Amino acid sequence: MPIPLVHSVASWFLKKRIHQMEFFIKYPHEVQFELLKGLLQKAKNTEVGKKYDFASMTTYEDFASQVPMQQYEDFEPDIERSRRGETNIFWPTPIKWFAKSSGTTNAKSKFIPVSEESLEKCHYGAGKDMLCMYLNNNPDSQLFSGKSLRLGGSKELYRSNGTQFGDLSAILIDNMPFWAEFSSTPSNQVSLMSNWEQKMPAIVAETIQEDVTSLAGVPSWMLVLLNNVLEDSGKENLFEIWPNLEVYFHGGVNFSPYVDQYEKILPSPDFKYYETYNASEGFFAIQDRNDSKELLLMLDYGVFYEFIPMDTYGTPQEKVIPLSQVEKDKNYAVLITTNAGLWRYKIGDTVRFTSLHPYRIKITGRTKHHINVFGEELIIENAEKALRETSRLTGCEIVDYTAAPVFMQGKEKGAHEWIIEFKTPPKDFDLFVKTFDKHLQEINSDYEAKRHNNMTLDPPKIHQAREKLFYDWLKKRDKLGGQHKIPRLSNQRNYLEELLEMNY
Repeated sequence: MPIPLVHSVASWFLKKRIHQMEFFIKYPHEVQFELLKGLLQKAKNTEVGKKYDFASMTTYEDFASQVPMQQYEDFEPDIERSRRGETNIFWPTPIKWFAKSSGTTNAKSKFIPVSEESLEKCHYGAGKDMLCMYLNNNPDSQLFSGKSLRLGGSKELYRSNGTQFGDLSAILIDNMPFWAEFSSTPSNQVSLMSNWEQKMPAIVAETIQEDVTSLAGVPSWMLVLLNNVLEDSGKENLFEIWPNLEVYFHGGVNFSPYVDQYEKILPSPDFKYYETYNASEGFFAIQDRNDSKELLLMLDYGVFYEFIPMDTYGTPQEKVIPLSQVEKDKNYAVLITTNAGLWRYKIGDTVRFTSLHPYRIKITGRTKHHINVFGEELIIENAEKALRETSRLTGCEIVDYTAAPVFMQGKEKGAHEWIIEFKTPPKDFDLFVKTFDKHLQEINSDYEAKRHNNMTLDPPKIHQAREKLFYDWLKKRDKLGGQHKIPRLSNQRNYLEELLEMNY
C-alpha cells in the first residue's frame, strides 16, 4: 500500500476512534455498566452463566454478590476442559487459543483463554488505538514510511485437541492481517522461532537493513536485541543505523530502570517513548500523551474493571469496588471480567490512579511481588524509584535485581537482602547501600518506621551479581525472551537463594 494512502486510512480511523474515546472519557461509568450487561447477556447460557444466574442480574450489586472472585487456580479445571475442546463452559463462542502466561517465573504455566472477540476488540483494537494516539499527538510523524521492529515471545504455537497455545505475542503474530506483517520486521518465520539464542542473530540480520521507524517490545529483551544490533553494526547509536526511528512502544515491565541505557543508544530529545499496559488476559491502558508517565484506562475493549484497595487485600476486611468508587493516589489490586470468559479474575497487578477525569493510572507492581514480612509494605514502585535516584547520585547503571526478606532468628532483627547486577558498578559500594536505604525510607513511611533506630529492620544487605547472572537464571528455567521477567520482590527467599547459589 503506498505511504500517502496508508496515512489517509490511518487519519480516517484516527478521527473515528478519537470520537469513541471521547465518549467513554465523558461517560466512563455508563460505558462500563453497559459493557458488563452485554457480557452477562452474551454468556447467560454458558455453564458459568447458568451456575450464577447471569440472566437475573440487573445491577452491579447483583453481579458482585452472586459471582465470586477467582484466581487462576480456581479457574484451572474449566480451562483444562476448554483446552481439550469442550465449549460453552465460560464463554459462548469456541476458544481456539490459549496464551501461555509468561507474566511469572514460577515453574507452573498458566493458559489464559483468548476468544475471537478479545483478540479482535481488545488486543488488535488496542494496537490500532496505540498508533492512533501517537499519530494524533504527532501529526508530522512518518511512522508508516518504514517498518516496526517488533520483538515477540520465543515460543512456538503448539496445537492440541483443535486448540492452540503459546505466548500471546505468538498468537497475535500468527493471526495478524497481511498488511500488519508487511509493515513489520522481522518476518513471522523469524518472530516465531523458539530458540532465543538462535533467534537473536536472525532478527539482527533481518532488521539491520530495514528502514525501522518504530520499536515494540518488552524493555529488558529489546535492550538485549538493540545492543546486539549495535555490536554487529559497529555503530555508536541506533540513529546511525535507522535514521528515521522515532518511537518505542514498550510494556511488560517498569521502564524506569532502563531509561538511562535507552537514552545512551537513542541520543535525541525528539525520540518518543509510549508505554502500554497489556497482559495475556487483555489490553488495559495506553499512554495517550507525549512525554507522560500516565496511562489512559481503556473502557470499551470488552473488559469490566473492579478494584481491591491494597490496604484491605487478603484481610478479613477485604472489599471490592467498581471504577466509580476509586480514589486518587491509592494502591489497588485489579479485578477483571472479560470478553474471553474471565469472571471477576484477579490478574495479580496493582495500580494507582493519577487522575479520575479521565481515568489514568500508573502500574505499581504485583500483588505477590512485594515484601511485607515486617509490616513495611515495600512495593516495586518504591524499589525502582529508590534505585533510580540512587543510581543517579552514585553514577552506576543497573541491569537487573531481586530482593527478599531476611527473617528474624532469635534476637537477630530482620532485613531486606538484595542481589543487583550492574552494567556500571558504583565506585563506592557502601555509599550506594546507604543512599539506597535513605531513599527507601524517604519514599515509604512504613519502611522508615521499621528502620528507625534499627528497631525492626537492619540496613539492607546487598550483593553484587556477576555478569549475566539473571540471564543465566532465566535460561536455566527455559524462560529467555518474550515477556519473561525477573521477580523483583518476594516475601519468600527461594528466588534469591537460587541466584546466590549461581553467583560464582
